[in-house]
Amino acid sequence: MGFTKATSDYLNAGGIIKWITTPKTSAFTAVSGEGYLVDTTSAAITVTLPTSPSAGDEVTIVDYAGTADTNNITITSSDNINGGANDKLINYERGGISMVYVDATQGWIAYNAANETDKALSEIPMTVDYLVVAGGGGGANGNGGIIGGGGGAGGLRTSYGSTSGGGASAESTLTLSTSTNYTVTVGAGGVGATGSSGSTLQAGQGGNSVFNTITSTGGGGGLSWNNQPSGTLAGSGGSGAGGTFTNIIGGGGTANQGFDGGNGGSTLGGGGGGAAEAGNTDGNGYGGDGLAVLITGSSVTYAGGGGVDPSGGGGTTPTTVNTAGDNGDANTGGGGSGGNGNGAGLTGGSGGSGIVILRYPSAYTVTVGAGLTSSTTNVGGDKVTTFTAGTGTISFA
Repeated sequence: MGFTKATSDYLNAGGIIKWITTPKTSAFTAVSGEGYLVDTTSAAITVTLPTSPSAGDEVTIVDYAGTADTNNITITSSDNINGGANDKLINYERGGISMVYVDATQGWIAYNAANETDKALSEIPMTVDYLVVAGGGGGANGNGGIIGGGGGAGGLRTSYGSTSGGGASAESTLTLSTSTNYTVTVGAGGVGATGSSGSTLQAGQGGNSVFNTITSTGGGGGLSWNNQPSGTLAGSGGSGAGGTFTNIIGGGGTANQGFDGGNGGSTLGGGGGGAAEAGNTDGNGYGGDGLAVLITGSSVTYAGGGGVDPSGGGGTTPTTVNTAGDNGDANTGGGGSGGNGNGAGLTGGSGGSGIVILRYPSAYTVTVGAGLTSSTTNVGGDKVTTFTAGTGTISFA
């Protein structure tokens, strides 16, 4: 029995697929009502869905050679796909997808699939660059005419550019998924040490900063000099604190995050280590330089050690006797400088808080959970989200 005209028209518009039997081996734009064999043996292929579709239009795509698990088939469209604006993937062997256009809200919907694993169309993993700087360590208190050692800078880890902290090469970007929660923590600066002459106090270590699997270690806190045996180590961390007097030596930095602190002298405490160099590199008591990173679109230097004339947000050693140390700059991870004391001890400066910065494709948006302070800007076709305080979770869509 033959179809009536009305039935035949319906099937041609939305139920009958004309197969293009010559496999496609490069990117192409699909035509409504056609089915395609896509051969990704040599390379991944992008299929663009028809523009200006009508409700009921259909397209079918099949992995011809069973290689889509290695070389994916990307499905892209100026209209939504499964209700969202992001491209999708066929990333499993012998995948076959039928899609129908329904309306402007849902766009193209996958309604039939063959050999799928967990779902017919997979989300394309997004790549995210990051800068994660921990809080800087506090400076040592000064007393007895001795200037305390500077705090170490917070550890610095980044995938953006060519160099990370501690002289390491930049790390790999992270491959993340949408609709998944990721943890962000911005480390606080360590508190500077304080106390009367003759006391021995340890300045606070900076707090760790975290993004997902990336953890940067807080900077080492300075240690006052009294009653310490020779060779005592100042606080270690992302970068090490500077030593105080001649009996306390600079603390150690963390590999691929920051450098060691400098040793103390007869009156001048050692400079805290920075992300780009060790304390005392530029002279006795000088904080180690921080590292310039362009992730925000501008060159900003982060994670300088506390000490004389530091570079990278660290506190500067006071030149006036009986003056408290200078604090590291907020959201740089700079170390606090040591106090300058004669008689009664003078407080060391506190370390600067850390920062977490993410750079990702502008097609995505980020949802920031409670407990985090953040802002987002557009830079060169990407979005850049900066977290300046708190801890919580974020997700991408």
